[in-house]
Amino acid sequence: MDRIIDFEEEKSVIGIKNVSINEQYFEGHFPGNPVMPGVLILEALAQAGGYILLKNSDFSGRFPYFAAMEKVKFRKPVIPGDQLRLEMEVMKIKKNFLMELLME
Repeated sequence: MDRIIDFEEEKSVIGIKNVSINEQYFEGHFPGNPVMPGVLILEALAQAGGYILLKNSDFSGRFPYFAAMEKVKFRKPVIPGDQLRLEMEVMKIKKNFLMELLME
């Protein structure tokens, strides 16, 4: 994710991901047909969701795990030059999916 454009504490976030031909995954994924892998689109969404949790002081020093994404559909290929608008809304937070980081 490149930047956050809107944030509502503990509720939602909107982020932007600019897709560039310089992304390393375009070199080997679908040679000759640069398409962003769906799993990396989901990773960008997870990063947006992680931002919500990391901005919450209750979760300071913890690492978020995402348990599920519902109703995921890829409507069209994401290609170099596209811009993804990532909208994430918190439905439920399960505290047992947050692992504490050990800091040394």
